[in-house]
Amino acid sequence: MTEQTVAPTAATEEPAVPEQQLPPTGAEPVAAAEPIRATDGPATEPSAVAGPLTAPEQALPVAEPVPAPKSSRRALRAVARWTAAVLVLGGLGTGTALGITSMERTDVPGLATEDDGRWDYPELSLPALPAGSPRPFNESNVAEIHHADLRKLLIPAPAGATVDKKLTGGWVSTAQFVGEFRKDKRGELTQLLDDSALRHIAARGWTMPDGTRSRVYLLQFNSTAFAQGLRDDTYVSSTAGIPLDWPTELQMDESWNAGGKVPETAVYAFGETKTGKGRIHEAYIQAGDTLALVIHSQQGKKTAEQIPFRQTLILQNQLLG
Repeated sequence: MTEQTVAPTAATEEPAVPEQQLPPTGAEPVAAAEPIRATDGPATEPSAVAGPLTAPEQALPVAEPVPAPKSSRRALRAVARWTAAVLVLGGLGTGTALGITSMERTDVPGLATEDDGRWDYPELSLPALPAGSPRPFNESNVAEIHHADLRKLLIPAPAGATVDKKLTGGWVSTAQFVGEFRKDKRGELTQLLDDSALRHIAARGWTMPDGTRSRVYLLQFNSTAFAQGLRDDTYVSSTAGIPLDWPTELQMDESWNAGGKVPETAVYAFGETKTGKGRIHEAYIQAGDTLALVIHSQQGKKTAEQIPFRQTLILQNQLLG
């Protein structure tokens, strides 16, 4: 950045008084070129003939010459002007620094963070509630019930996604949900859902340009106890109790630190597994009367896209809180 300097204002600089030139020793005085005015009297014209001045009986008072400004006074005024300029520039610099520190890194030119793999989700907001209905974890909502339309609590598809025609953000059947699990476990899971007072299931799915397929299911029950019961049946210790339709069982993601988890909710994340089919991520979110299942799978991928999975998981968790 080019350092700016502020020049002193010309209007405030007092003109320097030239030094008086004394006549050479023995030279005759020269007549004044302009009338000499006394302090309180009229102007007197200069003598027509140059000559030595004779002192009258009573000499008229002669005005004292205006002394030249002392250099120290001029220096003080200059210091004051430059101090003010420095304070102004310092204030501008401080304001700029505070402005930059309050900005996001990507908003500062030249400091944009490189793409880390996160998806471009639209701005999220919680849906309006019916009049008089509290949020699920409000003190007055002892049963932790979601009064909002469950479909409006689904995370939207990110930019560039191709929406799954079977999972468009509406209601889906129990058969659609259990189809995500191993065939030999679907009957067991269907029975668990029938016994758990399941109200309905909302789901959304999409596929990204890199081939990542995402599915999000929200299951709402008549009470929090039923949601917790199904959570315990589907999530067991370090492995999922009812495995997904995948060649291997998923293991607990030990690196998940519950970042972004909403208070009063529980998140259970399972890490990627390496198979010839690809890689997969799975997580359960238990929030009051609702249990969510988030799945990201990648066919034939050599490296798992963990960042967008966690991003999706955190955002969906926030919508349910």
